[in-house]
Parts: sequence; C-alpha cells; structure tokens
Amino acid sequence: MSHNINPQTPPLNSLGFAKAPADTRVVVAMSGGVDSSVVAAQLSEEGYDVIGVTLQLYDHGAALAKKGACCAGRDIHDARRVAEEMGFPHYVLDYENIFKDAVMDEFAESYLGGATPVPCIRCNERVKFKDLLNTAKDLDADCMATGHYIQRKLGNKGPELHSAADANRDQSYFLFSTTPEQLDYLRFPLGHLPSKEATRELATKYGLSVADKPDSQDICFVPDGDYAKVIEKLRPGAAEPGNIVDHQGNILGQHNGVIHYTIGQRRGLGIGGLSVPLYVVKLDVTNKQVIVGPKEMLVTRKVPVREINWLGDEPFTSREEWHLAVKVRSTRPPRDAIIRPISETEAEVELIVAEEGVSPGQACVFYDQETPRIFGGGWIWRGD
Repeated sequence: MSHNINPQTPPLNSLGFAKAPADTRVVVAMSGGVDSSVVAAQLSEEGYDVIGVTLQLYDHGAALAKKGACCAGRDIHDARRVAEEMGFPHYVLDYENIFKDAVMDEFAESYLGGATPVPCIRCNERVKFKDLLNTAKDLDADCMATGHYIQRKLGNKGPELHSAADANRDQSYFLFSTTPEQLDYLRFPLGHLPSKEATRELATKYGLSVADKPDSQDICFVPDGDYAKVIEKLRPGAAEPGNIVDHQGNILGQHNGVIHYTIGQRRGLGIGGLSVPLYVVKLDVTNKQVIVGPKEMLVTRKVPVREINWLGDEPFTSREEWHLAVKVRSTRPPRDAIIRPISETEAEVELIVAEEGVSPGQACVFYDQETPRIFGGGWIWRGD
C-alpha cells in the first residue's frame, strides 16, 4: 500500500482512516434495535458514507408474532425506517439458508448431543463476521461497524479486543471467536459508552423512532426460550423418553427427552420426596439417560477446550502455560485460571477455584488478569 507522504495528509478520522469521513464508506450491520440504529445514525451524522445492511435470518412469518427477538420482520421494518430518517441506503439480505446451515442445525445437533450451545457466538462467527463482512468488502466499504458492546483498541501488535466500558452490557463472551483479520476490519462505536441509558439518549438526540424499543432477550429463533420446541421442529422425533438415574444407575423417574434438560438444572425434574436436592450432572444421549446427583458433583476444576481462537501478541503454543482469567458462562465474572496449550487450537484450562455447572457446548473465554483485554477463547467439549 503506498503511503501519502504529503504534509497535507488529513488527520485520522473517528474510524481510524486518514481521510475525510465523506470519503470513508462504512457498512453498518443493523438489527433494527436501538444499539445498531444509534451506530448508523451517529456515523451518518458525522458525515460518513453509510450503508445499512439487515439480515433476514429465518422465517419471519413465524417471528412476526413474537416480541423481543432480533432479525424478525418488525426489526427489518425498524432498521429500514432509521435509514430513511437519516437518509442513507439500506439493504435487506436473505441469509435464511446460511443461518439454518451455520447456526440452527448445529444448535439442534449440540442439544441432541447433550451439550448446551451458545448460538449467538456461532452467528457472529459464521454469519455476521464472515458472510456479512465479505458483503461489506464487496460493497467497497473501508470497514464494518456493529452495535456490539465491546472495544477495539490499537496495541503494539495491531488491534486488540477489550471488554466494554459498561460491565453490565459487555458482550465479549459472545465475540471471543473474532479473528485478528476480522478485528482489523471491524469497528464497535458503542463500546466506550458508560451505560445503555447513554445509548438511548443518543437515539433520542438523533430523533430515532426506536429510541424506546425494548432490548431483545431470547435467542432470536427460540420464541419464549422454549428450546425443546424448536429442536423438535428441526429434528422431528428427537425427544425420545428415557430414565432419570442417579450416579449409580438407580432409576429415579422418567423423562420425555434429554433435550428438555441442561447441566446444573434442579427444578422441574419430577423426582420429589428426596432428602437432598439433586441436580442434572450429566446427559447420556446414547442411553437416553438424565443423570442426577448432589451439588458437589457439578464442581469441576479441569476444563478441556478446543477450537481456540487466540488473540495474544505471541503464539499460543510459545508458552507451556498462560496465567489468565476465564469466563465459563456468559453470566459469570472472569476467574483466575492456568491455560496449558495442547496444540494451537486445544488446551486444558485449570480453574484456580473450582466452578459448578461447567457445561460442554459453552464457551471458555480468556481475559487478561489486570486489564480488560480479551485473549480469545474456545469451546468446552466434555467435563471431567
């Protein structure tokens, strides 16, 4: 790339390019919610050449009836309206087949395999930051911006991923699989904001019709959080009945499908009259068994992790062990751990303090112990 050594080179704009905002094209991934709408409006207001893109991810006939999920018909309408209000072009791309193949099918297979998947991570990794990012490049955009609450900062070795300023909104757990190449191209204009209220204030300032729109709660294609119903639709006959057993194999009751249970679950097991509370400690899909046990059986210190995406400055395998903090669930704070690489994409993670309910299918995300920097992460694939 030739560098302009003309002393008149303009200073870097807010997206980090040495040119005027008007000469900088940015594709904004618009879900129809407040966050991405504010990003698009703000960049448009700053004079950037903004193109809004919304993905239709699944049959929104089914989703239209449902509030609180992103990417449904209502959200496409809201995103289009924001683009009209701010006066920039907006496109809707039909990603239904891609989304079903890359996200929904694996979600069903994971559940049927006794794991507890996190489809939002796969969606970011395989759809938004892969196919949509390539679309942005096809549109000759200089970068792609999203409404995620995470920060991209320039370090000595290039862009780094850092947690959001507002710990309550931080989405780093869902973005650990962002690669260095993607990070080079992505921008997250909301990551530094102190709170969601600050985002809504900006929406009001820009006069956006979505300023008071409620946040999405559930996984977008799982209405009302009923995973089992969605899996039965994707895999008819998947919910086969079987036995609920203790760790010695004694039958305590029956269930109507392993897919109705998750590791750590205590309520709704239908096995009353016991002196100690029992929890789901393992799901044996092959034998159609839900295995229950006392709380201490949920405790683990060794966590095998694979499909690791590493965001450190030196190669992952250059050290025998890394002393970092890890998150094994999106709702838990990072806790100190020792990470021992097995290969470039596999490791054993040893938790300094044992945790309960570490579940295959969840992510294990790596954080610096002293700073908000994220060092990537991987997928938990089986318990002890």
